[in-house]
Amino acid sequence: MQETFGRKKKILNDPVYGFININDELIFDIIEHPWFQRLRRIKQLGLTHLVYPGALHTRFHHSIGAMHLMQKALEILSSKGHMFSKDERLATLIAILLHDIGHGPYSHSLEKKIVEELSHEELTLLFLERLKRQFGEIFDLAIKIFSGDCSKSFLHQLVSSQLDTDRLDFLKRDSYFTGVAEGVINSDRIITMMEVVSNNLVIEAKGIYSIENFIVARRLMYWQVYLHKTVLSAEQMLLQVIRRAKFLFADGNDLFGTATLKLFMKNRFTKNDFLNNPLLLNSFGTLDDFDVFTAIKEWAKCDDHVLSLLCQSLVKRNLFRTEIKNKPITEEEIEFRKESVISYYDLSPDEVNYFVLSGSAQNSAYDHTHEGINILFKDGQLLDIAEVSDQLTAEVLSKTVKKYFICYPKAPFDTN
Repeated sequence: MQETFGRKKKILNDPVYGFININDELIFDIIEHPWFQRLRRIKQLGLTHLVYPGALHTRFHHSIGAMHLMQKALEILSSKGHMFSKDERLATLIAILLHDIGHGPYSHSLEKKIVEELSHEELTLLFLERLKRQFGEIFDLAIKIFSGDCSKSFLHQLVSSQLDTDRLDFLKRDSYFTGVAEGVINSDRIITMMEVVSNNLVIEAKGIYSIENFIVARRLMYWQVYLHKTVLSAEQMLLQVIRRAKFLFADGNDLFGTATLKLFMKNRFTKNDFLNNPLLLNSFGTLDDFDVFTAIKEWAKCDDHVLSLLCQSLVKRNLFRTEIKNKPITEEEIEFRKESVISYYDLSPDEVNYFVLSGSAQNSAYDHTHEGINILFKDGQLLDIAEVSDQLTAEVLSKTVKKYFICYPKAPFDTN
């Protein structure tokens, strides 16, 4: 993403969309803010690059891309006669630009693990409230659009719904950087087919096939990328690293870490803590992937056998083996794996729980029962995509697929 600077103009050369023009001075200043610049240091797909080497794009890339699509969507809707003020346009761009500013290190991989009491959406709202003090009342409207409290529902739906500019960008961008062609969607076609009926975002009937492709692409990307078994393994290992480090900090150990990382590893903060202590949000606003991975490299040399082994495995990409099944993992299988791992690594019964991990993963690409994607026909009729698709039935579109996994170190079970 090459950048060209002017006084108050920014041109980004994005690998996915080409040139992205940023002409608004306030948008320029928000992008320049340290809290937004932090997103350059948070990978969009966490540890997915350990499977797809190109997946090194960041939340910064994604946020700029989503804003670019929002600009196009607002232009299309305006050309079709749908009115919104200059402030509403600007506030909507702010809402989508900052929709991920609350993400912590490694994005969804560590959701509610660094700050256990708050989701990234809740943290985003805290950031928006604080930025309002610096950038003015336009943020009041941006917060309403982000939260869904605005009078024009379709503006919120463009930010957050089953067919928003967030999803349109991350599917196309993640597909591009992973090289997984199954995720390719025609975002231009989908945006061009957008309409507004009764204050709600809909799609003209000519866009049915593009929507079908969008939903199928989303399902395929989840199982091929986001929930890929090796990605799942790496993320589970990262979770155990954080879990063990927090345990050791709580037990009085002084592990290596930046001051900011230590602050959040040693304490469990609530929303009230963030509201009552402005410095806390400032600290979180500097935390990124580098804090965590630098610590992991050092923890690989620490005296704690469990933490050291987990960190060495991550650094060397010696990832756990993962088995995916359609039925729950049996207790007998879990105990069998634990016994072998205890013996091989000389672990206690409590310690082995960091190395033999089981759980479930599920994906539903589309939920027609909650703010579905409505198709607008020439006669004015509105029907849910699940009702009108001639390629996919409602059952196929909205079916939740659940799979079960078990992760464990390879070494005790390798026969070579």
